[in-house]
Amino acid sequence: MDSSPPPPPPPSINFCVLGRKETARGFGKAGTSSDITIYDRKARDAIRTWVVATGFPDRIQPLFQAINMSEYVIFHVDSLDRFAGEQIIALDALGKKDGMLCHTYGVDGDRLESMVRGTVAGGYARVGEAGLAGAVRATGPSAGAVRDGPPEVVIDHSFDVKGVGTVILGRVTSGMVRRYDKMALQPAGSEVLIKSIQMHDDPVEEAPCMARVGLAVKGVRPDEMQRGDILTAAGAAEPVMVGSDVTLENYRPNRFCRTGMAKGQGCMVSIGLQARAATITGIGESGGGDGGSGTLNLKFASPVTCHAGDTAVILRPEASPVRIAGAGSVVPA
Repeated sequence: MDSSPPPPPPPSINFCVLGRKETARGFGKAGTSSDITIYDRKARDAIRTWVVATGFPDRIQPLFQAINMSEYVIFHVDSLDRFAGEQIIALDALGKKDGMLCHTYGVDGDRLESMVRGTVAGGYARVGEAGLAGAVRATGPSAGAVRDGPPEVVIDHSFDVKGVGTVILGRVTSGMVRRYDKMALQPAGSEVLIKSIQMHDDPVEEAPCMARVGLAVKGVRPDEMQRGDILTAAGAAEPVMVGSDVTLENYRPNRFCRTGMAKGQGCMVSIGLQARAATITGIGESGGGDGGSGTLNLKFASPVTCHAGDTAVILRPEASPVRIAGAGSVVPA
């Protein structure tokens, strides 16, 4: 009997699909679906996933979550409306530089070029609709994967499965996650045991950075976690910051948002996959209104989990026509 270990799974490559949502259906099979829908396909060379913000444009939060769940962007523009503008601003706020830009037949290409000029989307590879599938297949694993760092998983869904218990869906964003690892759920601090791991419905003993995983875990219930919570190595020096008070530096207001910011004002903040309510407790020089950069102090209603240098985006879901107020970088605690 062959007792050699099974071959390692192929690398994972994660895309978000903006603009024409139906484009993702041609790439993979639909899986988990809520206000975010995930499509995936396993091939010999890679496991590819495509994330679609199905809750956008009704809600702005899923847009940022879908972008933050991916390494690459497929921006298939099918309309040059204010929502296309919001997507361009969102990509620019998050600094998402790796992507491809294409458009449907009825979109004015010159006008689209003028809209993306000077933004990160302006640097995307231009791809015709007929060449989109080939461009996706030619895209390799991200060079930005932190493969040797401490293990970390960002959670996007969790639920209870009869006979299994709590199941977590998420993406490994650092290091290697292994079966029987003991990890800590942040910001709650609960200890979690990884009972089993699946990638693309296949059981595996370990999952590397960038892999989408399903984890059967012990020690926590689905109602004890939220989207954006993070599993980190238990007992190790925590690589994440946990707290309710967060300061942003290099904060730049979005000049297209008509709603100004003021001390004492409430807002929604997107950090990673978290979308949390906060109050502005301080605005540093140039942070509130002249287009320059400054600092912004935030008080969250409950603790958030983040890394120093993470991008935090201030959202005003009730604003019109643009719901993105500005963005800055998280200052080390």
